[in-house]
Amino acid sequence: MYSDPPGVLDAFERWQREPVDHPVLSVVVPAYNERDRIVPTIGAIAAHVCDGRPWELLVSDDGSSDDTVDRVHRLGLANVRVLSAEANTGKGDAVRRGMLAARGDRVLFADADQSTPIEELDRLMAALDEGFDVAVGSRAADGATEANRSAARRLVSATSRALIRRAMRLDLSDTQCGFKLFTRAAAQRLFAAQTIEGFSFDLEVLYLAARLGMEVAEVPVEWIDAPGSKVDTSREVVRFLRDLRVIRRNDAQGVYAHA
Repeated sequence: MYSDPPGVLDAFERWQREPVDHPVLSVVVPAYNERDRIVPTIGAIAAHVCDGRPWELLVSDDGSSDDTVDRVHRLGLANVRVLSAEANTGKGDAVRRGMLAARGDRVLFADADQSTPIEELDRLMAALDEGFDVAVGSRAADGATEANRSAARRLVSATSRALIRRAMRLDLSDTQCGFKLFTRAAAQRLFAAQTIEGFSFDLEVLYLAARLGMEVAEVPVEWIDAPGSKVDTSREVVRFLRDLRVIRRNDAQGVYAHA
């Protein structure tokens, strides 16, 4: 019969009832109409991260029209905060609100579908231990694994990566994986300067990190294409191309000058 490792259950029970004053880690989960996934996602994250370290979880809702927010509130967890929005403004806005509200020394954002399992956090933490400011979960770096990804999404990703390398001169194989870890200082500086509210916000944030001379590690992760994705591939390609132009124009016009 399975039993929890010694101390894990005690750590979870303390975490669920005793508010943390100074979290060493904040986990930000952007959510839009995630009523079916949000509770299992919180459970999976807590099961891995509750190891005695003080940490918090922020669900940054993007104006859900279902009962996502109510389901989180009903859990009654002392160290889970919900950031509500009156309207659906975009994933980038939800992530930005969460990252700027986070109190941890390190701040992770992870997609609600858990396409990248929370266990991959350990690899990203190791990169920050080495002195990096940002650790980017990557589906394209050597050692990464992908499962269940459609041929269409693979083609779009490959094309996007080629455009990024050519137009943005970013030495990264994958900018769009929804699993990234930042030092608090890096998160506060980058997300305060972010302007893009849609799915291409990652590209802008990483462009700014390179522009500011931050040390960015690309870390291979496991990635599983979760069912029920809300991403419309054809629409996002158009938006991605538009946002590439927006970032370049912002830079040329001095929008990032005070980042």
